[in-house]
Amino acid sequence: MAMAENEVREIHVAVGVIFRGGRVLIARRPDHVHQGGLLEFPGGKVESEETVQAALTREIAEETGLEIPPGTLWPVIGIRHDYGDKRVFLDVWRTDQAQGEAHGREGQPIEWMSPESLRDEDFPAANRPIIRALQLPSLLAITGDIGPDEIGIEQLREALVRLPASDRSPLVVLRVPGVAAEVYGSLAESALEVCEAAGAGLVLHGSLAVFDDNPDAAGLHLPWREAEKLEARPIPDGVWLGVSCHSALQIDHAVAIGADYVTLGPVNSTATHPGALVLGWATFRDLVSCAPIPVFGLGGLEPADLDEVQQAGGQGVAGIRYWWPQS
Repeated sequence: MAMAENEVREIHVAVGVIFRGGRVLIARRPDHVHQGGLLEFPGGKVESEETVQAALTREIAEETGLEIPPGTLWPVIGIRHDYGDKRVFLDVWRTDQAQGEAHGREGQPIEWMSPESLRDEDFPAANRPIIRALQLPSLLAITGDIGPDEIGIEQLREALVRLPASDRSPLVVLRVPGVAAEVYGSLAESALEVCEAAGAGLVLHGSLAVFDDNPDAAGLHLPWREAEKLEARPIPDGVWLGVSCHSALQIDHAVAIGADYVTLGPVNSTATHPGALVLGWATFRDLVSCAPIPVFGLGGLEPADLDEVQQAGGQGVAGIRYWWPQS
């Protein structure tokens, strides 16, 4: 069937996130092309009858001279973006096994940059979720049952020591359901000092009010009951905004209000909610494949499940039991 006159064809683009020594390979777009002058991750159009992995291997070799060994690419995220005059699907894959020395074979400047130095304004808008994925950790630590005052702070100190080593700064979500606002605010103030001393970022959990009381926190994680009330991003850019989601519609709403990431679950059954309905891996993979922002799997998962989550295109694992001291 012929395309309608005004229909815009979606362009499938393979994008490579190539790591070496903790840095990622970045190129600058030629001035004369679409979005010229901006930075970009290397890659290019997927041709008909070509797999995304084959396209990426070909494009990386053509653009940079690097060779990607078969089987070393892992999915990062898939992003659909409408520029108005064109629609693109960015199919993003990563590797740290590229071989050779990189150089701009098409005359484009290239450099290895730390993920922390990447800025939204230097990239096309569609690339911004990729930047989020590179700057977020693969494990999102959520506090478990936490005591009041100094008891809770000591629990936090003990738990921070148990966090698995990572090449990115850890994020800790301070979840304390059922406490009064003033109790949470006081605990958050002390927890912020403890996390900063340990090199971790503290993400507050609850309504916008908890962030207003502690604006120096690394971010705010909204339960769905709070996120569904909002029509726009409630906190400034530059700090993390997360949303707890359980369905595609909820993920769409999180994207609409400017969330940087979502948690999605429960993937598996948990001891704390034995009768709850679970998504299962197949549904999790389907939902992740349509999510244009990073997704953490939640519910019955451990760091050992990280490979399966990332093979599905997820960011990583969110959880309590793998790091929080059990009573």
